[in-house]
Amino acid sequence: MKFLRLLLPLCLLLSLPAVRAETLRIAIEGKYPPFSEVDAKGNLKGFDIDISLALCKEMKVECKLVRTDWDDLIPALNEKKVDAIVAMMSITEERKKLVEFTDRYANTPAFFFSKAKRVPYVFISPKRIEGMKIGVQVDTTYDRYLTAKYAKTSAIERYKSADELYAALAKGDVDLAMDDVVAGYYGFLQTPSGKGFELVGSAVVDPKFFGEGQGIALRKGDKALKARFDKALATVLDNGIYQETQRKYFIFNIY
Repeated sequence: MKFLRLLLPLCLLLSLPAVRAETLRIAIEGKYPPFSEVDAKGNLKGFDIDISLALCKEMKVECKLVRTDWDDLIPALNEKKVDAIVAMMSITEERKKLVEFTDRYANTPAFFFSKAKRVPYVFISPKRIEGMKIGVQVDTTYDRYLTAKYAKTSAIERYKSADELYAALAKGDVDLAMDDVVAGYYGFLQTPSGKGFELVGSAVVDPKFFGEGQGIALRKGDKALKARFDKALATVLDNGIYQETQRKYFIFNIY
């Protein structure tokens, strides 16, 4: 009888269904090196991927990466196809109306890129590059900035991805491109296609358009998940994991 009394709880325990780990579905663009791209085997790689996995590990959840085109990111989030967006999305007042943002996880400025010696100005203004074609990824903070500041003096050519943007710049379809300085430097200038091109002008900083840095986007009002992400982010910044991840991709601090 004593043996049966010991065996019964064990049998009940074994009959219980396995507890599944919580899974967070994280949208990643996959077309924005070195933050996110697809390798030769079709796997996602880059800073955004590594930092997402580090944050999921800290929160003790499974991390499912969902490759999503840029213009589908916020719709996918709001349609509950994903739970978060990690895609170097700038924290702006306009976007805050659509999504909830975590604390920033990076803070990199905008810059112009052009063929070497094509634009010899320390400071670029609409008047100085009047008549030149400017390329930009569509529906980004860079697109909104150029539309507001340069559309009256220059033709703005819009592209679906950064890859298409830099291909157009390399072919001479546009005279300049505007993008994040880190993405442009590592994703274009440091590649064979970027040979003979350079950063031009100076960093473009305008809080009205570029906000407070880049954050992780969550569904509007998801305060609980925001608190978990913010806590995990503070931890990886404090324990050196963020810095270790950053050193894999950059020679300077992007935070």
